[in-house]
Amino acid sequence: MPTDFDTSHTPFNLLTDAEQTSLKNSLDIGYFDKDEIILEAGQPSDYVYVIMKGDVAETDDHFQGDFSDEEAEGFVAHYGNEELFGAISIINGASRHTFTALEETISYLIPKELFVSLMDQNEDFSAFFRKSLAEKTRMLLKRQSDEQFDTSSFMLAQVDESCMRQPLVLEAGSCIREATQALKDKHADSLLVNRAGEYGIVTKTDLLDAIVLQGLNLDTDIAELAHYKLLTVLPGDFLFNALVLMTRHKIERVVVLDEDHQLHGVVELVDVLSFFSNQSHVIGLQIEKAANLDELAVAANGLNDLVKSLVSHGVKISFAMDLLAALNARIIGKVFEALIPEALKHKICLLVLGSEGRGEQVLKTDQDNALILSDDIDWSGDERQQILQSFTDTLVSFGYPLCPGNIMVSNPEWVLTETQWKHQLIEWVNTTDGVAQMNLAIFTDAHVIAGDRAIFKGVRDFMFAHLAGNDVFYSYFAAPVLRFGTPLTMFGSIKSSRRGIDIKKGGIFPIVHGIRTMALENRIKATNTFDRINALVEKGILKKKFADNLSEALGLFVSLRLKQQLKTLSGDSEAEDANHIIISDMTKLDKEFFRDALHVVKDFKSRLSYRYRLER
Repeated sequence: MPTDFDTSHTPFNLLTDAEQTSLKNSLDIGYFDKDEIILEAGQPSDYVYVIMKGDVAETDDHFQGDFSDEEAEGFVAHYGNEELFGAISIINGASRHTFTALEETISYLIPKELFVSLMDQNEDFSAFFRKSLAEKTRMLLKRQSDEQFDTSSFMLAQVDESCMRQPLVLEAGSCIREATQALKDKHADSLLVNRAGEYGIVTKTDLLDAIVLQGLNLDTDIAELAHYKLLTVLPGDFLFNALVLMTRHKIERVVVLDEDHQLHGVVELVDVLSFFSNQSHVIGLQIEKAANLDELAVAANGLNDLVKSLVSHGVKISFAMDLLAALNARIIGKVFEALIPEALKHKICLLVLGSEGRGEQVLKTDQDNALILSDDIDWSGDERQQILQSFTDTLVSFGYPLCPGNIMVSNPEWVLTETQWKHQLIEWVNTTDGVAQMNLAIFTDAHVIAGDRAIFKGVRDFMFAHLAGNDVFYSYFAAPVLRFGTPLTMFGSIKSSRRGIDIKKGGIFPIVHGIRTMALENRIKATNTFDRINALVEKGILKKKFADNLSEALGLFVSLRLKQQLKTLSGDSEAEDANHIIISDMTKLDKEFFRDALHVVKDFKSRLSYRYRLER
């Protein structure tokens, strides 16, 4: 009876203590000679095999040639130490492929009857073999949160009574004097005003400004002072999202309203920070308190350390993206405030483009930005170019590299008036060459960082209207999703490559560009790919189950790429660049999920091909 079988790794760590004991007590050992067939195609499997020592090849009936050639037709996969096979054969009733020992191999044998019994008893264990990528990810994440709350709580904490304050609410008609007294009595910094069922917020600063700066009477109705465009979160929403919202909008509280607009409470920044107490707030404070560009540079240069901290805490990649996008936006926005003449700020709109525009740039990569100028602005000549060059140079000094394609405000081609931008968009739409289509895709991801948002809205709405119903355009625009192959063999295993797999071309780009195309076609204003996927579900364009798998696949790809980027930065990687993932460096679980995610990409590309007639 083997007693040293390792149950600490997935899927065996999903079993209870009693189930793990039963498993260990029922194991046997199998010995297989080199070239011996362990399990033949078409035959039922009596065991799940977990390799203790050796190497096993999985092939189909097309296989001919040398087992050492993993690129050979019919070679499906190979399995090494601690990897398992045979489970799907038991579930399906027979093996689809043949498994052959490539060298003398020793394997643990899990009897079929026990394996089936464990799947019947344990839903999580069964889900690992039967469920979709999204379902497996959620299941494992939940289990990790139960077992390792110290790290997972960072991302799974929810907005509830433990972090909400009971709001101080006054009815419309209450005066400044009454409001001031109420704040003093309750030791509060803000209150909510109920105006016929609509809530607004009034802070101590609002009351002080009203009296000292505006000279209002103490009997003035506070409903006249309240701000009614509240930033809100739902009960049960992630507390991390509340932190991102406050970071992005430079506020200190959000209101908790449910879907029926019922008031539940207020979440204060100080309460969120007491829970998280992390480096993001330190950087946020550095950004806000920066009195000059030198002080702002200190905050900007701390972002990579923040990324490492978030990764070490196990923060979900979409959450990390949101927080980093908010911090990057504030840094870039403050550079804008420092360099652009005050008289021109309301006639300019600063955009970030590409991955920064989508809020999907975790580590600082190339600058991608542009300006839209109001048609009536008078700003040209050497002074403008000097200021915009200074903007680009400042970001470089902050660690944001130059864009190799020169898509930056220091390039006059990306600084146009409203009318000029509309003409430029029409030109790109009507041109089918790769550069024009790439530029249009980059602009489609544009997000406003500073200046007059209404200027961008007019240009974006013009683009939506011009493209409405243009099926020929969308067929050309979507075509690049098929440019790069999905790194799977004909029979569904991960392709082997000594150079590593380009995860950007093989995984990230097809999802991002495919969803970008569908979002543009359906006039979706969101730019983040995860938000676009959710919007497509709400419009009934994507089924929720498939959309969840797409989101999980993209999250996995970005997480793996981020790990590779951090390795590259530290000099610990043998890959050619940060986009190349070395499969042999992956954990067993990462390989399993990576293969599932690539199959999601393959399915998505097939759907896009049909939707946009790309086979032509």
